[in-house]
Amino acid sequence: MKIARLNNAPELFFSLQGEGASAGEPAIFLRLAGCNLHCSWCDSKHTWGNPLEISPASVAAQLLTMPGKRVVITGGEPLLQADDLAELLTLLPRDLMIEVETNGTLLPPPHLVRRVNQWNVSPKLPHAGNDPACVQPSVLAAFADMSSAWFKFVIAGEQDWPLIAALNLPHEKILLMPCAADRENYRRLLPIVASVCKTHAVRLSPRLHIELWDGKPGV
Repeated sequence: MKIARLNNAPELFFSLQGEGASAGEPAIFLRLAGCNLHCSWCDSKHTWGNPLEISPASVAAQLLTMPGKRVVITGGEPLLQADDLAELLTLLPRDLMIEVETNGTLLPPPHLVRRVNQWNVSPKLPHAGNDPACVQPSVLAAFADMSSAWFKFVIAGEQDWPLIAALNLPHEKILLMPCAADRENYRRLLPIVASVCKTHAVRLSPRLHIELWDGKPGV
């Protein structure tokens, strides 16, 4: 597997889930390397290159020494390594809750759908600076049909809502969060995003890692 580096070690650590439907839950984080998008505001650009190559068995062995009953697999884009990810999950106990963070451009194979407990799908809006074709309505529709999928959108304000509404996703599965990489901007945008959530009756997602650690990695 291609694992992101943090201080020249695999980015595998225990913390709290900072975003989405399970925000605040204790979790083990595994950050995979490599992404098919290059968002201008990405907080994990270090995952785009220079990965550590580690076997799924070795990753599982390290992971099982850590506390917690929830594993969050993030990136990068984990579904670029779907086969290795599937192998890793066969080595983990079934009572471990598995969350996968994905940008919604790739469909997971059926065996991953059956094992993953929660999909945190984060489609990218135009302000991320990617090719507009990166938004894949058919892929998002397939995720919307899964009871285990949620949709997180990074937004700057009301101007972003029409693009989200055009995707016709279930409102009860949508979470909005501020487009901010540091505590100061997060706090500035949080009430603006909260207002958008109230207007359109969707959930607000915190970004606890920014509030608590000001965007520091690996915590």
